[in-house]
Amino acid sequence: MQDIYKMDLAKKVIGAELVQFETHFREAVKSRVALLDRIMQYIVKRKGKQMRPMFVLLSAKLGGEITETTYRAASLVELLHTATLVHDDVVDESMERRGFFSVNALWKNKIAVLVGDYLLSKGLLLSLNNKDHEVLRLLSEAVRQMSEGELLQIEKSRNLNLSESVYYEIINGKTASLLASACAAGASSTFEKSEDVEKMRLFGQKVGMAFQIKDDLFDYGSSDIGKPTGNDIKEKKLTLPLIYTLNTCPADIKRKIIHIIKNDNTNKDKVAYTIEMVEQYGGLEYTINKMNQFRDEALALLYEFPATPVRDALEELVRYTTDRKY
Repeated sequence: MQDIYKMDLAKKVIGAELVQFETHFREAVKSRVALLDRIMQYIVKRKGKQMRPMFVLLSAKLGGEITETTYRAASLVELLHTATLVHDDVVDESMERRGFFSVNALWKNKIAVLVGDYLLSKGLLLSLNNKDHEVLRLLSEAVRQMSEGELLQIEKSRNLNLSESVYYEIINGKTASLLASACAAGASSTFEKSEDVEKMRLFGQKVGMAFQIKDDLFDYGSSDIGKPTGNDIKEKKLTLPLIYTLNTCPADIKRKIIHIIKNDNTNKDKVAYTIEMVEQYGGLEYTINKMNQFRDEALALLYEFPATPVRDALEELVRYTTDRKY
């Protein structure tokens, strides 16, 4: 229950606007093709926590009254985000998304790829037809960075020699770029000064970095979520806890960990040993400190705006990204 409570203020401050957004989004994904419409209804019913639309709406409300442009920006963000998730599930051969069957599990890969393409095109047309060129520019930039981030991760994971700076580059592309563009797009619909819009973009970027680092920490488990999963190790994904550990542990342990990731990454005991080493050599503690640093940098930017319930709601969302239990 604690997680839900932590988004209470945000839902109170933009409750009516979230209901409005729902209507806009449903309208945006409608199709005359029966199969496509059925899949869209399935997607709409299983949407997640809607954090990105909330960031769009709150970033806009920080600067003034929410407009039709704001709702279209929130819809575009959700369309693009959903498109990337559908495509990701195909790439990762994932059969589940948020506890439900993924689109590719129910309708196979070919249809899932086309559905992702459809969502992308609907988003582009939504902005173009309404001449929301700045919103479209901001979000197209995010899509470019997301693709680059994913490809950079694939390229770099092959040689298991990832630096901390490249890791940040990867998560900035994969995750932070969309949240940065979401906050900037919302702000651009109400703020008059471009420097305020840029400040909100930077704010979103810092939150996105903290959000992804939190996600990477989940793989190592905690008292809150029970057993660690070790999925990233099984997939040979180098995230910050492991990068830090490989850079600080003794050479013999480093060799052993690299051997496990390359050759024994599906052996439960070996994966458990790796997780133990990450904890022992300060990988988790270092990562938590870095996550909190990004969170605090985001809050410092937010505090440059006057104190209002909207600002409080944004702060609550920021703290939720690092305190959440799943």
